[in-house]
Amino acid sequence: MAKPIRVVRIIDRLNIGGPAKHVAWLSAELNAAEFHTTLITGVVPQGEGDMSYFAEAAGVRPLVIQEMSRELGLRDVLVIGKLLRMFFQLKPQIIHTHKAKAGAAGRVAALLYKWLTISALWLKPRECKIVHTFHGHIFHSYYGKWKTRLFIFIESLLARFCSDRIITISAQQRQEISAILGMPKSRKFQVIPLGIDFDEVRGERGALRNEYQIADEEIVIGIVGRLCEVKNHQMFLAAAAQLVNHENDHSLRFVIIGDGHLRQRLQASAQQLGIAERVIFTGFRKDAAALYADLDVVALTSLNEGTPLTLIEAMSCGRAVVATEVGGVVDIMGALQASAEGVKFWQHGATVSRHDAAGFARALQLVIAQPDRRRQMAAHGQAYVKTKLSKARLLADVEMLYRNLLGLACESKPDIALGINLESAPK
Repeated sequence: MAKPIRVVRIIDRLNIGGPAKHVAWLSAELNAAEFHTTLITGVVPQGEGDMSYFAEAAGVRPLVIQEMSRELGLRDVLVIGKLLRMFFQLKPQIIHTHKAKAGAAGRVAALLYKWLTISALWLKPRECKIVHTFHGHIFHSYYGKWKTRLFIFIESLLARFCSDRIITISAQQRQEISAILGMPKSRKFQVIPLGIDFDEVRGERGALRNEYQIADEEIVIGIVGRLCEVKNHQMFLAAAAQLVNHENDHSLRFVIIGDGHLRQRLQASAQQLGIAERVIFTGFRKDAAALYADLDVVALTSLNEGTPLTLIEAMSCGRAVVATEVGGVVDIMGALQASAEGVKFWQHGATVSRHDAAGFARALQLVIAQPDRRRQMAAHGQAYVKTKLSKARLLADVEMLYRNLLGLACESKPDIALGINLESAPK
């Protein structure tokens, strides 16, 4: 019987968010007879919620590099050295990196590992494939102009010279990132959509409402995510203020699920906007996925995203969504139904441009005011997620990718194999 394929998976930190769940599932649940995965992580800094418990619950015990942090710096030389030492010990056949920081240090170390061998003398590197997944990207809305340009330059080099396959999690993200990196026609890019654990997001209606004394007849609009700049919760609060002040409407409650360094600033802003009594900050909740049952609409106001797991979880629970039109959001919204006054209505929810707080408030108001449409959106979204975005499908897609890279399965056009037609994908 053949030995399992050795996979080393690297992520900078297991902080709160979809990527932590993604790598835990891929580390724990790939076919054990065929793949053996070792997860390497950095540490979660103070001020960020730690989701290491999620990996531990899945039976994953990662190797930790203390120096691997979020920001680039001189200590990355030490990180690369430690990764290289681990590679020589683990002898991976596939090295798969996730997110920007781990993607940079991990792929440089992987390239060194491939070429630091006797066979390099006759231009034959060590047999090892390098894969990188973009969960989101840092090519706008994170840093200043020059720092962003530097990161794009570095990433373009990594994509060209240190990657055998680059995974994006939506067709829209694939087109955006490949264009930014100057590789719009590269076959290195492959779309593998996210998947979720349907059992995890099942919850009974009433838990959150009972905890915070929210009446059944009140409409609850929720947002789930880290309280950081890129998630743009300030726009959520601005839209909430417009809704509450519209005709003195006090039937609405707003729930912010998550934590982060902006919490105090956002609470002060809610106070200044005169809506503090209508806004609930739950902080970080391990049971966050089960709380969707008590929300009537799920919002997302991000400036930059890959494919937001929070929207997929919301749709899985039968909730209509209202979001900014960023990253791969439109790829999970279904067909466009109508557009008016800056608001687009899709099968599964509504979208507006980022920074458009007035448009966001208008979208929320229209979705709330039309319960039949809201229920229809919810039903369509739930059916879509159940058929297209399961965890089982994610695992199968990644297993097939690995087999193809190692020549263990017939190579097919990756995006066609996943049911994604690039010719008809959004431009």
